[in-house]
Amino acid sequence: MPQYEYVCEADHEVITLLRPMAQADDPVADPAGKGRTFIRRLSTFGVSGVEGGTSAAPHVHVGGCCPCGKPQSACGRQ
Repeated sequence: MPQYEYVCEADHEVITLLRPMAQADDPVADPAGKGRTFIRRLSTFGVSGVEGGTSAAPHVHVGGCCPCGKPQSACGRQ
């Protein structure tokens, strides 16, 4: 079941609800019982990529181990 975010028009509080898609735009009861109105907002997430338009992240060694799980000396990637 998808998660949807709803924002209060008055104080901008955000709540997340699990709802069927058919109920995504149905009215939301105020969880605090204050009679506030919540509207569905478009959920967003951040993505970072590599400069130059490719979507693949660079292979970066961190500390003594590679993110692939092998020791840096055994990875073979630079």
